[in-house]
Amino acid sequence: MLLRAHAAIWLNPGTGGTLGRLLISSVRRASVVVGLVLVAVIAPTPAALARGREPQMRVLLLENTQLSLRSDGAQPLRVQGLPGGERRPQRLQLSLQGTRLSANVDGRSMALRPSTLLTVQNDDPRGIWLGSRRYRGVLRISGRGGRLRVVNSLGIETYLASVVGSEMPHRWPLAALQAQAVAARTYALKQRSRGGAWDVKATVASQVYRGVESETPSTLQAVASTRALVLVHGGRLIDAVFHSSSGGVTEASGMVWRRQHPYLVSVPDHDQHSPVHRWEQWFDPSGLRQRLPETGGLQAVEVLSRSGSGRVRQARLRGPRGSLVLSGGELRKRLGLKSTLVSFEMVTGGQRPPAAFPVRSGTTQASSGSRIDRITAAVARQGPGRPPLLVAPPPVLVSKASVGRWSGSGLQLLVKGQGYGHGVGMSQWGAHGLAEQGADFRAILQHYYRGAEVVPYRPHFDPSLALKPPTKPLWREAQVSPFGPVSLSFAAPLQ
Repeated sequence: MLLRAHAAIWLNPGTGGTLGRLLISSVRRASVVVGLVLVAVIAPTPAALARGREPQMRVLLLENTQLSLRSDGAQPLRVQGLPGGERRPQRLQLSLQGTRLSANVDGRSMALRPSTLLTVQNDDPRGIWLGSRRYRGVLRISGRGGRLRVVNSLGIETYLASVVGSEMPHRWPLAALQAQAVAARTYALKQRSRGGAWDVKATVASQVYRGVESETPSTLQAVASTRALVLVHGGRLIDAVFHSSSGGVTEASGMVWRRQHPYLVSVPDHDQHSPVHRWEQWFDPSGLRQRLPETGGLQAVEVLSRSGSGRVRQARLRGPRGSLVLSGGELRKRLGLKSTLVSFEMVTGGQRPPAAFPVRSGTTQASSGSRIDRITAAVARQGPGRPPLLVAPPPVLVSKASVGRWSGSGLQLLVKGQGYGHGVGMSQWGAHGLAEQGADFRAILQHYYRGAEVVPYRPHFDPSLALKPPTKPLWREAQVSPFGPVSLSFAAPLQ
């Protein structure tokens, strides 16, 4: 009754006179104390809130018939799904042969059902070894189509620290790394809405992710300093695609894919210092016959149409057995070209490349999963500081393996090209060039994604992810230390 009377007086300050005012003051102070106690008891810890609120990514690492996992140091693996409940081995080896799934747990062999789902994690902040690489978070292993599928589940900010270091040399200017972080975050969150057993692949099919080995203080700083920032257009997450180098001008999305986005238009690039800004590629008669069996080789190339940026949209290839019409993308795939911003020239068999062309060992083709291809990585390794800017125009890259074949008989194809990749969205070498000129990451992103805004992420930016639009971003900015790595997955929650 007394508490009820106190509450009535607190809710109605006009009653009770002096005594009432004293009671009001007492009740208010008691309410504050009780409220603080309840918050302390009921509210989750900051770490729990951060883990719950930070979006989780599911990354398809690999599909193989054999896997080898191990812990690093004193922290064992925690494996769920094996017979007998959770096990804590140092090593786990899996083999799938047809429908027979077997496991070797610290030297002990056991047979498993092909439908077995294993979950592997540990408490080691250095992650779990999978083959020759370490990964943070949780590894989920299942059998699909005669192969073992490994999906890595982890917080998006931890994921991005590796993505940035896998997609760009870590010695590049901070503004370029920050632009890559925001673009990669936007791309990843956009992919979460598509459903399925995983969100993104760890290869160039999505964006490159190499686990712990690609994390550096600079990539951690780039991710932490742009924490939760994404690119939005018209209240929706954009398709934040990017590529290595455009060759001077980017491409509109409608020229490469079916849909033309208002923010993915052709813009001037700043990649003149890129090693692949200009390049040449030669094809001898035997190589052309192998790549073009329908026509029996190549005698002439007729470009039927080009986009506004100059890229080949459609071309007719004529050979001894007939002709073949290919799109620019199909032509690039057939010939293994770096881009479709190209021109063609048929030359006689006795002609050799100019002597001034430097010859590189190996091939000019970059393997998948490299930092802006192997060429970019090679430039980044020059010297302890930032990679040097090359004098424009850069030298033409020529393969040693091709030199000996240029003197053969028959018509040969000379392809002169510019850039590397599909050319849509942000040019990574262009971002580097703008950063060297003093542009910050917002200016870089707004140059390549026209009309897009850089804002904190909210679920209603993508309706497929939204339940109820919050008033604040889901995960807050974290303090950045210039002296070492920053823990990204367990940052303090929003205040």
